[in-house]
Amino acid sequence: MENSLGQGIREVPGPLLLTGHTGFKGTWMTFLLEHLNVPVIGYSLPPQKDSLFDRAERTGAIPEVFADIRDYETIEKFIDEKKPSTIVHMAAQPLVLKSYENPRETFEMNVMGTVNILDISFKKDFVKAIVVVTTDKVYRNDNSGRAFVETDPLGGKDPYSASKVGTEAVVAAWQQISKISNGPKVVSSRAGNVIGGGDFAQDRLIPDIIRGLISETQIEVRNPEGTRPWQHVLDPLVGYIKVVEASLKGSTLGSVNFGPDATEFSVKNVVEIATTIFPDLNNFLLFKEISKDSKESEKLSINSSLGKEKLNWKPRWTSKESIQLTLKWWKEFIESSADPTLLCSRDIQNYFS
Repeated sequence: MENSLGQGIREVPGPLLLTGHTGFKGTWMTFLLEHLNVPVIGYSLPPQKDSLFDRAERTGAIPEVFADIRDYETIEKFIDEKKPSTIVHMAAQPLVLKSYENPRETFEMNVMGTVNILDISFKKDFVKAIVVVTTDKVYRNDNSGRAFVETDPLGGKDPYSASKVGTEAVVAAWQQISKISNGPKVVSSRAGNVIGGGDFAQDRLIPDIIRGLISETQIEVRNPEGTRPWQHVLDPLVGYIKVVEASLKGSTLGSVNFGPDATEFSVKNVVEIATTIFPDLNNFLLFKEISKDSKESEKLSINSSLGKEKLNWKPRWTSKESIQLTLKWWKEFIESSADPTLLCSRDIQNYFS
């Protein structure tokens, strides 16, 4: 797969534009695209302190602009200058709890940011395919634990997931515009709970564990019985690349899920694995049961059969392996001061071996 992955993108003129390239997934995506020799440019907010981008000292590694996705004129100027043939749109406000604090900003960034990207792209004849990255949290969730498929009803419980449902509505509108005007192919990609070395975002389980270990402070573990489709970051990223390539070949996919094969891993299971890698972790844990008015869903699972059938995609690692790989990445970084770039490169090489 490694030799052929990215070939379709390399064959079209112009680089791949990655929005949100300073984020956790975005930084991993630039590493992956560089490994595949796919030319990439980035548009994103400046990196946050202690982010993977920051720790890996990625500023200037690719042609990039640090600006807001809501800044229409700056995005259009960058696209006009660089003439990307394909776009993977990741730039977003990605955190559920933060969306409660700033709901308006969440909607502006996630909905209108996507509108900006699509509106500009449809005015440029050099843009051929756009993948809009959304989330597994767009589905109307009754906490039954049933694995959602792409045709299931959408519905957001919190401002973040609601904003991503809005993003899906934007994608659907521009898909219709594309049919009428023969415009670029637009596909939404919905990924499960993505983990991997270097993620340091607030209110995410493994980053919270790592922060607590580094600072030797209490770690509040919310919703220990809650289940999530934990998957290593490289799995959906490979999926996004496959979506771009299928779109360039005329695929009719409108949306596609990317998640692990087994989804029975609970928050408590993740913590148990973490304690085998970091024995001192038990000293800092505080479990907090979910309440009836919780801001987060209790159960979440997605079905990835469509991606397997149409894209010949499949997850490389199980949820357990993904959790172990992520924690071992951090263990080497913390205890041996290992270079984050080398740690990511090693995981990428292992992915394809």
